[in-house]
Amino acid sequence: MISKKTKYALNALVHLAKKFEQGPVLISYISEQENIPQKFLEAILLDLKNAGILASKKGKGGGYYLIKPPEEVNVADVMRLLDGPIALLPCVTYKYYERCEECKDEETCGIRDVFMAVRNETVHILKQNTLASIIEKESVQK
Repeated sequence: MISKKTKYALNALVHLAKKFEQGPVLISYISEQENIPQKFLEAILLDLKNAGILASKKGKGGGYYLIKPPEEVNVADVMRLLDGPIALLPCVTYKYYERCEECKDEETCGIRDVFMAVRNETVHILKQNTLASIIEKESVQK
């Protein structure tokens, strides 16, 4: 399961993607519209800003806005940023590899093969799904 932090981040990002290139959006507005606790949202948006996905403007007319096009922000990157590895085993992660303590031989480990296939399919699906594709799916379902 993904964390609440990641789920809230995705909700906020989709909200901002719908307003891409329309100017900054207040945290309080995103919080209210997406039903996300404001203090929690502030920390999430700061993480996304530090990762180069968002920028902010202070003062009147300020708020947060996407600096990357919605087509370039995929679910896999957001999940890795906020939750860490996507893989279910440390020996099959992309950016956080660790050898399993009890492993006798990674090259012939059938368990590793199963979870590598799961990771590969999961990452493929998550990378294909961008903020733009999520918005498109939502508009088709209405």
